[in-house]
Amino acid sequence: MSVTPEETELKFLCEPADIEAVLSAAPEGEDGAIELAAIYFDTPERRLRDLGAGLRIRQEPQGRRQTLKAGKGLRRQEHEIAVDSDQPDASHGPLRDLLGDEQVARLEPLFAVQVRRRVRNLVWDDAQIELALDQGEILAGGHRTSLCEVELELKTGDPAALFSLARRLFEAAPLYLSFETKADQGFALVEGEEDSRRHGVVGLNPEVSAATAFQAIARTALAQIAANGLILRRGGDSPDAVHQLRVAVRRLRSAMSTFKPLVAGEALDILKAELKWLAGTCDEARNLDVFLEETYRPAAQGTAAIHGLADLGQALEAARGKAHARARGAAASTRFRALLLDLHAWIETGDWLDGLADGGGTGADFAIAALSGRRRKLAKRGRGLMELSDGERHQVRIQAKKLRYAAEAFRPLLKDKAARRLIKKTKGLQSALGALNDGATAEALLTSLALDGPALYAAGHLAGEIASHRDGRLRAAARAWSAYRDVDDPW
Repeated sequence: MSVTPEETELKFLCEPADIEAVLSAAPEGEDGAIELAAIYFDTPERRLRDLGAGLRIRQEPQGRRQTLKAGKGLRRQEHEIAVDSDQPDASHGPLRDLLGDEQVARLEPLFAVQVRRRVRNLVWDDAQIELALDQGEILAGGHRTSLCEVELELKTGDPAALFSLARRLFEAAPLYLSFETKADQGFALVEGEEDSRRHGVVGLNPEVSAATAFQAIARTALAQIAANGLILRRGGDSPDAVHQLRVAVRRLRSAMSTFKPLVAGEALDILKAELKWLAGTCDEARNLDVFLEETYRPAAQGTAAIHGLADLGQALEAARGKAHARARGAAASTRFRALLLDLHAWIETGDWLDGLADGGGTGADFAIAALSGRRRKLAKRGRGLMELSDGERHQVRIQAKKLRYAAEAFRPLLKDKAARRLIKKTKGLQSALGALNDGATAEALLTSLALDGPALYAAGHLAGEIASHRDGRLRAAARAWSAYRDVDDPW
């Protein structure tokens, strides 16, 4: 049986001014420098990107090489062949297997990457590692953007050595873990920078083990956290990046809870607590964004004049600016950088992997057991939904969210039609309960602003409007609960 070629590497973003500090902190080794120029390809519909892959032809000192990479995380598939021109070799087997002959024929050049790479081959913890520092730019049409990356690629040895070396380099320079490939950055340049990075498709293989399933789910959430953290660090107003960062944190915490029978331990508790801290740094910004968008602005654009509404708007915007500054500060902090690296190391090389028999069993069996447990917890929490307190209904919403996240991740291992229905109805329940929670959160938010005078009057008016919709939202939640309970198990 042939073995799929892989590369095992960590990638970090850094500032050009920090390159020398990184080199100085690294162990001594054999140094070199080369100029690299690459052209990246995809179909007009971006089929390769959708499959989590990238195709390039790069001019290297030894000649041109065509490289197809696929996957995210520590290990990625890598298929290389020598080519004679800047056109993809359509006969390359892995490329044809991935796309099919018809799509291969439709590949077109999209952008170019030019970098100066400084390389050091070194030994660390008995592992041979290549340290590469890339500085250059990506060009697409009349647009360009700079890049500066640090890569640690394992040549031989234990992957844990990569994380150990990374921690040493962290002490010398502010390095930020990144899952964004050069292809990802090129697509962002071609198609316009997004305001956020949303949850990617996990794409579990039906034969996957439970441990491998957890790693795939956790990597996807971690990549979303890292990408939205980068957007926040770049500054500017990005409500969606704040939202998607919180969503990613909650997805990862939910996965940790779902897979607790496999991953339990001291490290799990520490990492979950740190993730709770990260989400908390964004809570106030998100609550203010929601209130401004869904309550304040519709009132400001309405026909009824509300005394003090402009004063309230100024107070809300001032509070929102401070809250977003706190979220950006968290994404730029040493604590954030360390958390991402610790999470990645734990996911890929953590002690929880030691002694797992057969990878913790099959992913399909684990999915059925986990979803059954989630459904039982939700049924217990939701009993007598209409009579519950706001806090108790919020706990029902949390259980619905955990069930939905698990069902979305496990969908390839389930009956597809039934899984889609479960996800749809669970999402509807989550949304209906979320509307109730937003009302309760809005009242607490207004109280926290310590308003007075006309702004306080306007806040009271809006609070009354929110309260007037409570009964209707309760009825909507009851309907959503009934619709959810009619859904069959998707296995």
